[in-house]
Amino acid sequence: MTTDAAPSISSETGSSPSANIGVVGMAVMGSNLARNLASREGNTVAVYNRSPERTRTLVSEHPEAGFVPSESIADFAASLQKPRTAIIMVQAGAGTDAVINQLVDAFEPGDIIVDGGNALFTDTRRREAAVRETGIHFVGCGISGGEEGALNGPSLMPGGTAESYETLGPILRSIAAVAEGEPCVTHVGTDGAGHFVKMIHNGIEYADMQLIAEAYDLIRRGTGKSPAEIAEIFAEWNKGELESYLIEITAEVLRQVDADTQLPLVDVILDAAGAKGTGAWTVQTALDLGVPVSGIAEAVFARSVSSKLEQRAASRTLPGPDGFQVEDADGFVEDVRLALYASKIIAYSQGFDAIIAGAEQYGWDIKKGDIAAIWRAGCIIRARFLNRITEAYAEDPNLVALVTAPFFRDAVDTAQAAWRRVVVQAAQAGIPAPAFSSSLSYYDGLRAERLPAALIQGQRDFFGAHTYKRVDRDGVFHTDWSGDRTERSA
Repeated sequence: MTTDAAPSISSETGSSPSANIGVVGMAVMGSNLARNLASREGNTVAVYNRSPERTRTLVSEHPEAGFVPSESIADFAASLQKPRTAIIMVQAGAGTDAVINQLVDAFEPGDIIVDGGNALFTDTRRREAAVRETGIHFVGCGISGGEEGALNGPSLMPGGTAESYETLGPILRSIAAVAEGEPCVTHVGTDGAGHFVKMIHNGIEYADMQLIAEAYDLIRRGTGKSPAEIAEIFAEWNKGELESYLIEITAEVLRQVDADTQLPLVDVILDAAGAKGTGAWTVQTALDLGVPVSGIAEAVFARSVSSKLEQRAASRTLPGPDGFQVEDADGFVEDVRLALYASKIIAYSQGFDAIIAGAEQYGWDIKKGDIAAIWRAGCIIRARFLNRITEAYAEDPNLVALVTAPFFRDAVDTAQAAWRRVVVQAAQAGIPAPAFSSSLSYYDGLRAERLPAALIQGQRDFFGAHTYKRVDRDGVFHTDWSGDRTERSA
């Protein structure tokens, strides 16, 4: 039975294909993306959802969109012009695989299936290899910007074949966010490259959010300022080099007052941060690639610590410093700002290290400057200094580390005295600042002329005959630790 509010969906079987793009999955992200597509000139959008009620509701609420709805995959495929192009916006995992299989059965060689969900890039590589055997193109496309971005313009990171991008590119450019006149979309690379880059984006996002939270915590504990007062500090920071979406919304969150208690909302929210897994994926992948992403890792671990409420409650009797009050509040706030900026640079530097390592491992031709450019708008980590990253890789595509680019090197040099003071004060006051601290340690690890890793390698050779290299001559060596302790070539 149907109602006036939710009209029935007419079958397209036998009719002429009328849509140039389709969307499967009418939850918030999928419906918003479909609305975005439909609002752009040249697009006619086919829509399908496993539960037809959602499709009916979308069509009823947005008649201006001119959607072409279907109640079956067969009708959905029939409504699409060739090469058929469909974007899947369903929950990652088995649901995605099920829809892919349905579309493969309904599509033909040359058609394009796009997974716009938050899939693990290794799953995308597996799916792309399987779908490729049918002659159908499979594209893993990272979409950043949340519900608002999906509706008004996201940052888009498609992988897949160059041939599929010829059809898909103009469609994605029509809906992408725009920064300085340029759509925030680029063909990232083959198979899982798009979802890989989106994963790293989310890892950087974890680090950025943790750094901002640490900055807030230090200022509040050190100066006694209220959340509303700290909101004004963040709003002021957003006018300068720290300008970003996350700084902007931080000020909004800190200004918010709870209607029931009249307390700052941040004091009413349970201090246990959730996670959907992409940060952990970034850290696990970086470990596999041998890339240190310590700032991102500490951000992931900090969320884990926050969620251990019983453990934290039982640990509150553990001894530690009492009280913390800075003498020069304005000076301390400025130190925290500089520490935040320097640590943020490290987070991006580590993230791009992971992108470079992934590209080398999987044979992707990822252009680092282009990635920074498409993150300038639409996505969660959009920030003023992304232009500087694009410029840095344009000047030297083979940078050994982003932090060594002249602009970032000078920025960290300006900030490092304040950065060190903040880390010391946090430690002395017993305030956890793991992302600040690990970022500084990583920076010092890079700049150290010699690290204690020599001792670790000696230990490894002692207990496991793992060998070592020398600084004064070529070759691999082992010391006979259990014998006469002579060295021999290995």
